[in-house]
Amino acid sequence: MSKPSLQYLKHEAISLKGHSEFSEVWLHDRICADTAILGLGELTVIGRERVQFGAGRLDILLADADDESPVRYEVEVMLGATDPSHIIRTIEYWDIERRRYPAYDHIAVLVAEEVTARFLNVIALFAGSIPIIAIQLNALKVDDKIVLNFVKVLDQRQLRVDDRADEAEGGRAEPDVDRSTWEARVGATVMKICDRVAQISNEAAEKKLELQYKKGRVVLSVPGSFFKVLSFSPKKNFVRIRFRVTDPETWAAKLTEAGVEAELNDMRVLVRLRTGDLEQHENLLRQLIHQAVKEKADG
Repeated sequence: MSKPSLQYLKHEAISLKGHSEFSEVWLHDRICADTAILGLGELTVIGRERVQFGAGRLDILLADADDESPVRYEVEVMLGATDPSHIIRTIEYWDIERRRYPAYDHIAVLVAEEVTARFLNVIALFAGSIPIIAIQLNALKVDDKIVLNFVKVLDQRQLRVDDRADEAEGGRAEPDVDRSTWEARVGATVMKICDRVAQISNEAAEKKLELQYKKGRVVLSVPGSFFKVLSFSPKKNFVRIRFRVTDPETWAAKLTEAGVEAELNDMRVLVRLRTGDLEQHENLLRQLIHQAVKEKADG
């Protein structure tokens, strides 16, 4: 038998809570210096100790590094085991941020040295209502070094099917803008992609769908309805579209294989369309668009 290429080193599990050399601030520094250690991808630090009016301070606010997918992560970090106060605080900060910035999707993240069964039971009560991730931190002493191992023990990002148009602070709908605002922001060529998708959608829609121009995104819906069929995030060189379908994994794989930029996110298919993509892959994309429209009508 050949000798293993990796050498075994004995380690010792340690607790950071109450440790004389490590603190919660020290842990914040490690996370902010390398956000990928959380296992959520490459993220950008938006803020630390972010003041929440009447509710304390949010430990860390993170966002997608490429700024193409409008997702923000409200991260609460604690040493030791999860307790009721931190559960409440995590959810409260998530709720404050999502109301202040409705153009983004928001995900609550709780990092603790011990994620207890009681915590998991409490979170189960909110299933389908609060997108939340729980990460357990295991600190290991190896020789004279410390290793931080972050393990995702709960990933409850899929919300119940409630596709109301984005709500702003105080429950008011996200402000409307006109088309010229978006054309000035991303260009008329990119907006024509949205037009073509709307056109294909209406081939399968029972009621006529129209593009509605919001401050943070563009949505496709029946005029006068609060429910959207598709959500668009136009950029200068492409449009990102979210499709809610029953078989997102299959569609993500099928589109990627065909050469269309697509990924699975929160049980939705996120598709990035550039000028020419619709013409090149029109048959495949038409199937996806029609399925999303029909399933929305059935739901």
